[in-house]
Amino acid sequence: QAQFVESGGGLVQPGGSLRLSCAASGSGFSTYAMAWYRQAPEKQRELVCRITFGGNTNYADSVKGRFTISRDNAKNTVYLQMNSLKPEDTAVYYCNNYFTPGPWGQGTQVTVSS
Repeated sequence: QAQFVESGGGLVQPGGSLRLSCAASGSGFSTYAMAWYRQAPEKQRELVCRITFGGNTNYADSVKGRFTISRDNAKNTVYLQMNSLKPEDTAVYYCNNYFTPGPWGQGTQVTVSS
């Protein structure tokens, strides 16, 4: 079963940018859809965006036009480029297999604050 390690979070001012990375272990990465999720304090985990093995993408309305998901199958890695960040984007960000989620990683904290 694949495991995922997220990185790249941090503290950024409103309007700033961050790029998150998610490294997947195990085989078959190029064959499955991946997704980014986030969980803000005292809220449920929510789907941010997803990418199919072929590169088709979908985004939550709240991030459409600001976030971009991409993948590098040769590196078993999926990325999340986040631009024009807002305080409401503050959350722990996780990645996982979209259709058959495996164990959740520790996530990476993103804090948007002045």
